[in-house]
Amino acid sequence: MKRSAGILLYNLAAGELRVLLVHPGGPFWARKDAGAWSIPKGEYEPGEDPLRAAIREFGEETGMALKGDFRALGGIVQKSGKAVAAWACEGDFDPAKLVSNFCEIEWPPRSGKRVQIPEADRAEWFTLDKARLKLNPAQVPFLDRLAAHLARP
Repeated sequence: MKRSAGILLYNLAAGELRVLLVHPGGPFWARKDAGAWSIPKGEYEPGEDPLRAAIREFGEETGMALKGDFRALGGIVQKSGKAVAAWACEGDFDPAKLVSNFCEIEWPPRSGKRVQIPEADRAEWFTLDKARLKLNPAQVPFLDRLAAHLARP
């Protein structure tokens, strides 16, 4: 089973909770929106600390070196079978400053042609209601867990 770790960056703007999501890059995702966005995340190796991997992957997908107080949000399993662990961290990020790593894919599929694509082609802040519509459905529990955590005194 592939394992991934990510960070759900959040902040309060005008008293409203917002979360940062990224849209995957490349031609497959170009016209997809609802259900296509994700928390910044990436795969990690067996034996690697998942939180360290989540912080590294956040940096690779956004260009931001993240520091802060990380709160575990547990894990989920996506439709693909990939297990994703996430942490929440309060912070700010300017989506216009997104700088994502690139990766290589075969495109079109089974063509033998290789193209370079950004891991994330854009980032955006969303309210929880809007994020529920944009986010990969399997990752929505992270929003609920964040809200429950922040509601505790």
